[in-house]
Amino acid sequence: MTDLFSLQGRTALVTGGSRGIGRMIAAGFLTAGARVYISARKAEACDQTAAELSALGPCISLPADVSTLDGVHTLVAAYGEREPQLDILVNNAGAAWGAPYDEFPEKGWDKVVDLNLKTPFFLTQALTASLRRAAEFRPAKVINIASIDGLSVNPQETYSYAASKAGLIHMTRRMAVRLIQDNIVVSAIAPGAFASEMNRDARDRAGEVAAHVPAGRIGQEDDMAGAAVYLASRAGDYVVGATLVVDGGVTLAR
Repeated sequence: MTDLFSLQGRTALVTGGSRGIGRMIAAGFLTAGARVYISARKAEACDQTAAELSALGPCISLPADVSTLDGVHTLVAAYGEREPQLDILVNNAGAAWGAPYDEFPEKGWDKVVDLNLKTPFFLTQALTASLRRAAEFRPAKVINIASIDGLSVNPQETYSYAASKAGLIHMTRRMAVRLIQDNIVVSAIAPGAFASEMNRDARDRAGEVAAHVPAGRIGQEDDMAGAAVYLASRAGDYVVGATLVVDGGVTLAR
């Protein structure tokens, strides 16, 4: 069982890794034995988180703004200068926007869809050569971080966010069918309520949010780390194109 869930000797890149769910995943990977690179738009925050997580294992900061293709290529080049191959890519960087239907702006659509849906595709595409090199020895992994809002309807008016996450779930399936030919396994995680900057309700009003969760609590760091390690390790090698829902039962109760 130790070998089944081990990430010893593997390299991982986690976008949006300086805080929230990205940080939880990075910490889990480090604990499982991986060498982890984290990326975030704000260099200072990225550097600080990498320094803190280095207590768990080798964690390297690669600041980049992956909301643009130029930023994507900057990150890929920076990673390529340090590593010849990539075992695990986690597409976690994301954004949200809420506004009433009659007032929802174009910028609230473009910003969210570009980062949540366009970026995972083009970053994976740009890193496929590195993933293929890793896949010569064992399956490489791509894990897209979606949301339960892509599976069921949230009462909040976050139109572009819901659309982008639903699209990411289906894109995961489409990419999985293609990339498994190269021994690259693509899957996704759909988190529910986890404390983060994006989900401030769960962060600031955990008790109130937990009242609507069948499990009776919001998600904890180990819940997310465990799901990600499962998919990234040998244990998840045969999970192709699936989306793992980690939400304490919220989707079932909506």
